[in-house]
Amino acid sequence: MSAKLKLIQYFIKLAFIFVGIVLLGILCYMGLLLPDTQELKQLRLLVPLQVYSADGQLIASFGDKRCIPLAYAKIPQDLIHAIIATEDQRYFQHPGVDIPGLVRASIQLLVTGHKEQGGSTITMQLARSFYLNPHKTFSRKLREILLALKIDNTLAKEKILELYLNKIFFGNRAYGVAAAAELYYGKPLAELSIAQYAMLAGIPKAPSILNPLANKVAALKRRNHVLTRMLELHYINEKTYYHALQQPLTARYHQPQVQVNAPYVAELVRNQVEKQYGPNIYNEGIKIYTTISSKLQNFANNAVLYGVIHYEQRHGYRGAEKNLGVPQAELLPKWRGILSKIPVINQLEPAAVLSINPLDITVLRANGEQVRLYWQQLKWARRRVIDSANHELFSPSPKIANEIVKPGDIVRIIANKNGWDLVQVPQVEASLVALNPMTGAIVALVGGFDYNLSKFNRVTNALRQPGSSFKPFIYAAALDHGFNLASIINDAPLVMANTSNSDLWRPQNSNHKFYGATRLRTALMQSRNVVAIKLLEQLGLDYTMNYVEKFGFTRQQLPSGLSLALGTAMLTSLQLANGYAVFANGGYKVTPYIIKSIINSAGKVIFQAKPVVADSANISQGQLSTQQQHSQFAPQVISPETAFLISSALHDVIQYGTATQARSLQRNDLAGKTGTTPNDAWFAGYNRQLLAISWLGFDRPQALYEYGNQAALPIWLTFMQHALAQQPDSVLLPPEHIVSIFIDAITGKRTVASNPYGFFEYFMPTSLPDGSRTTAVANDALIDLY
Repeated sequence: MSAKLKLIQYFIKLAFIFVGIVLLGILCYMGLLLPDTQELKQLRLLVPLQVYSADGQLIASFGDKRCIPLAYAKIPQDLIHAIIATEDQRYFQHPGVDIPGLVRASIQLLVTGHKEQGGSTITMQLARSFYLNPHKTFSRKLREILLALKIDNTLAKEKILELYLNKIFFGNRAYGVAAAAELYYGKPLAELSIAQYAMLAGIPKAPSILNPLANKVAALKRRNHVLTRMLELHYINEKTYYHALQQPLTARYHQPQVQVNAPYVAELVRNQVEKQYGPNIYNEGIKIYTTISSKLQNFANNAVLYGVIHYEQRHGYRGAEKNLGVPQAELLPKWRGILSKIPVINQLEPAAVLSINPLDITVLRANGEQVRLYWQQLKWARRRVIDSANHELFSPSPKIANEIVKPGDIVRIIANKNGWDLVQVPQVEASLVALNPMTGAIVALVGGFDYNLSKFNRVTNALRQPGSSFKPFIYAAALDHGFNLASIINDAPLVMANTSNSDLWRPQNSNHKFYGATRLRTALMQSRNVVAIKLLEQLGLDYTMNYVEKFGFTRQQLPSGLSLALGTAMLTSLQLANGYAVFANGGYKVTPYIIKSIINSAGKVIFQAKPVVADSANISQGQLSTQQQHSQFAPQVISPETAFLISSALHDVIQYGTATQARSLQRNDLAGKTGTTPNDAWFAGYNRQLLAISWLGFDRPQALYEYGNQAALPIWLTFMQHALAQQPDSVLLPPEHIVSIFIDAITGKRTVASNPYGFFEYFMPTSLPDGSRTTAVANDALIDLY
């Protein structure tokens, strides 16, 4: 060999060495710039904010991404096999980078100029997902390879695969296999079939075009490819393979699985937490546990649902929503499509009338099922009109179904125990809130008939007039001012100047009758308006308004006139519940709350509610939880004696007064008060463990044509019937300083035991029946016997 050739070889060797040194230097430099992969061991995935009931049932999930992290041990092996067969068949053998795969991809790229074979391993995809941008450059690919090698050296194969399967994008805002299973199939991952695992495994290659919602044909083709690869790698046998190939595409969009229907609760909580912690809470994996009882929330949902339905049925049928024309067999698929696009409103399904018999109809549901509605479910549907004098008038009750609907009508139906009822989308609204009066914990809240129909929360935001349900606060003020429940007020006509104009004000009782001399217990029990006004007049507005502020009402909400006695304050249902809790718990001002605790993604409690609770001396032993026992006691705003006397009178409202329907519960521990204005119907009722406020009315105030005991009490009754079903009576016992005295029903004074009109009444020692505050009976007054 000539010296010249040797010299050339020498320089070539030097060049290779130099290039190698440069490349090694570049690789070392790039390696120094690589991020620390140790952080993957403590990685926090972008998990949505989740809201739970007190008993751990999911209420709602908030966040830009759907992600449900799973440990590797909980990921089904069939899915792991499907992913490996498709994405990285040598995953468990290579060191994070599959050299033969990279070489094949590189040769294909050099020969064709196109990337037709993938060279990225699962580990490389993970590196790209966490640390790199999606731009396809050689430098990014080199960093991807180096990162994959580093990750494989840092983490176990199972941990890498766990991160990948929880991080990878599956389209439609779903990240990770568990979220994808719920989004596309509405099931936990463990409940899917081989065909469904193959479908999911095929999506990550191109999530926007291979997911089954975007392109069914492409998704099925990709699924079958995954199944073929699983068969070739012996993850499944031929029988399983051919069976899976025959499976139809069953994927469709599913909302996050909610276990408790409480959207008004979810929004209330979300808003409170965002105000406290800022807008970055939605992907931090925060879990919020509320005070809501899933069981009581379900009872409240049903109570509002059927309370509104029954009110609507009492006030006439407005007719079909639209008409699709004459039913024909060839049109039914089109009709189904139309029905499927009409939203279901709180269980009220759209349906199309197919045929009509004299006493029944057959309707088509959106799912294609044809169901029959019988006369018992139809006959309520008479028509209503409002005349020029604003009177409610009804047409004669229908005799046959043809008087109610026509073929092709779109109507609303709801399932019952035996079939289906005809209903209509309501115009009226309703709400219910229930809380523990000892702690203020809100255990159920329904802010309206349907959240998707109206997101306005009527429990927390609707300021309405409580009507006579406000009277107990006036009577409490009277008891602390020297009156007693035997004090006499003359229920007689009253004429006063109207401060708002030059007219005269002639307040009336609801039945437009007057009853003469009336004891306060009876006046509250029968909700006598005139007595309440005269009582407020004697007490004085300033004293009374100062007094009722103790219950949490603000001066701005209270009218500065005697109409206050009739409940013309503007209050929310939650404020009214807060006020009634004082009576229920023996005189203590608790604060309603709904967030019990907040836990971050690391499992650390970052917030724990510490409510003020009613004095344990007035609570049966063992009733307070450990958490509550370490809470502060609530301030006492009225005496236990006053709270007891009001509760005693409100107990009689149910036993003998305006709410006797509640006796159907066959309990002796309930107290409550109806409330009625022209536009609002209320019932506020409680025992020592549970307090609930029900309301019904129109968002834009208009006449209800019903009293509180007709419209709101049935909602309260339905709720309490189920809520208290397993609880024994907790009869309220008189406090130590309450005395019981035998009095005359006519005069309200002490009487002898032989008096046939005598009975025992409760008194505070400071206001006995012969005290100075007891007023005399007018000579011409009528007698009201108890």
